[in-house]
Amino acid sequence: MSLPPGFLDELRTRVSLSSVVGRKVTWDARKSNMAKGDMWAPCPFHQEKSASFHVDDRKGYYYCFGCHAKGDALTFLKETENLGFMEAVEVLAREAGMPMPARDPKAAQVADRRSQLTEVMEEAVKWFRLQLKTSAAAEARAYLAKRGLPPAAQDRWEIGFAPDGWHGLQLAMKQKGIPDDLLVASGVCAKSDKGGEPYDRFRNRIIFPIRDGRGRAISLGGRAMDPKDNAKYLNGPETEIFDKGRNLFNHAPAREAAGKDKPLIVAEGYMDVIALAEAGFTAAVAPLGTAVTEDQLRLMWRIHDEPVIALDGDAAGTRAALRVIDLALPLLEAGKGLRFAVLPGGMDPDDLIKAQGAGAMQAVLDAAQPMVNLLWKRETEARVFDSPERKAALDKSLRAHLKRIADPSIRAHYGEDIKRLRLELFGQGGAKVPAFRQRFTPKGTPLPPTAAARQSLLAQGQPVEEPLREAVILASLITHPALIHRFETALERLDLTGEDHNILRRLLLTHADTDAARLHDILRAEAGAALDALMRRPHVQIAPPLRNPLDTELATLCIAEEMAKLDAHRAARREVEDAVQDLTGLADEGLTWRLSKAAEARHRADHPAREETGDMGEDRAALSGVLQAMIDERVWEKKR
Repeated sequence: MSLPPGFLDELRTRVSLSSVVGRKVTWDARKSNMAKGDMWAPCPFHQEKSASFHVDDRKGYYYCFGCHAKGDALTFLKETENLGFMEAVEVLAREAGMPMPARDPKAAQVADRRSQLTEVMEEAVKWFRLQLKTSAAAEARAYLAKRGLPPAAQDRWEIGFAPDGWHGLQLAMKQKGIPDDLLVASGVCAKSDKGGEPYDRFRNRIIFPIRDGRGRAISLGGRAMDPKDNAKYLNGPETEIFDKGRNLFNHAPAREAAGKDKPLIVAEGYMDVIALAEAGFTAAVAPLGTAVTEDQLRLMWRIHDEPVIALDGDAAGTRAALRVIDLALPLLEAGKGLRFAVLPGGMDPDDLIKAQGAGAMQAVLDAAQPMVNLLWKRETEARVFDSPERKAALDKSLRAHLKRIADPSIRAHYGEDIKRLRLELFGQGGAKVPAFRQRFTPKGTPLPPTAAARQSLLAQGQPVEEPLREAVILASLITHPALIHRFETALERLDLTGEDHNILRRLLLTHADTDAARLHDILRAEAGAALDALMRRPHVQIAPPLRNPLDTELATLCIAEEMAKLDAHRAARREVEDAVQDLTGLADEGLTWRLSKAAEARHRADHPAREETGDMGEDRAALSGVLQAMIDERVWEKKR
């Protein structure tokens, strides 16, 4: 609709900018001069602690010296409340007590229609919530309780239940005087192909209301109670008030929480968002049954400058991350980015929080990677660059991705990071060098070690394999505490390396009868640093017992195998040490026999599938080389 001349000027005169902004910020009393209308505060558009956001009440404009956001009262409402221009005008007009000009009849009709549909949705939400209290919803209530949602949490999220009938909602709404055409238009009912009355779209499902940025109910999501249902999750259809690609689940509460310095976390579904919010990560949102769209991405950036995409640790989660990268590259702007938090394999945020607590989720978020790292990983993972042609193909692909970044400054910084990663991969000589060989320049000068290499156990002069196996055993028992009693004796006898491992072992044995949630709380309280260090190790995160926290049988087999291998490796090492101590002079048959038996024991532990065939393959050559080196170095002679 068009506004008469002078209407906006009078509106801005009647409503002070500081009163509008003051609802979202805390003024800095030391810098502000209220008498002159010169106000300062931390910026509500980006995360900061200093007061760089300036409001000039006399001129009616604001400006941030940090992120360069600027505008008037209408702009501020549009940006902070996610409102359209006319919606912002209506909000300010109500505050100023000014009647809105007469609207175009057609536009008024459209607005009235949208209001009617949101009212229908609100009535449907109320009815579904009442159904969750009935006897027919006993199974649904039990499911929600099992997922860690008590009645109070169910009320907070306005969760409801759709009974297993075709016309329950339709008849209830009809009794309230709501016509069938509005039920169909709102999406809560579907039109019958046979010409009969509309039927309920949601049946035998747990119902989650979907609200827009202003808190209005615009659609519903339903989780099937019947495992044989064709769709586990069902969203309402596209309607006049609901566009899946332009809305986010939990939008308004997440926006408010992000304004209080909470990180914006983007999960995959309703239950993930609810689990995150109940665990304290209140700025959590999810797309609505579709891959993230461009509109949703822009909406996320309006909420927070750097959303964290929390991805399930499986193949589908990885594919989702790659789609987001392709979508985001052309849209990147200075100060607007993405980070990616990859969860342990097979787990989503709900699984992780229930299994290991909020601290484990926080550790995953703290380890979130910038988008450039995932772009590099996608282009290089599982590929070998042993020829000029393959390296040229990598360069071509990376150049194509960089060209898609519109902002020249961001494109330049991405290029610098890609160049650094390329040097780490190929070295200054440009050839990919196997990880087990020392890295040299063409002139033979050793290259400086990478940061990862300097932090490794090898670089620190520590034994490598045994601490890694110990870590997998301890982490597996933490994830599957029901198995502690089964391996109690073996765990007690383990000769663990490092104080952290011994502390965790002691706590596991002391609290073996404690449930998983309580055990994790105890470990977090008494050995938080040791627990974090253990769970952050990459080889621990990919261990099958952690990637499959519900598969106890798999965990049992894996723990038993790791303990057997650890025992075999230590036996082999002790045999060699004893042989060196016992023998002086030249080698004899006894030494040869002892070394060969130690090698065989270790090989059987590493390659049980080859034991029956006796085929050692390439390992025979490797083992022969090791033994020959020991003979050449005369290891049986005591060094003086």
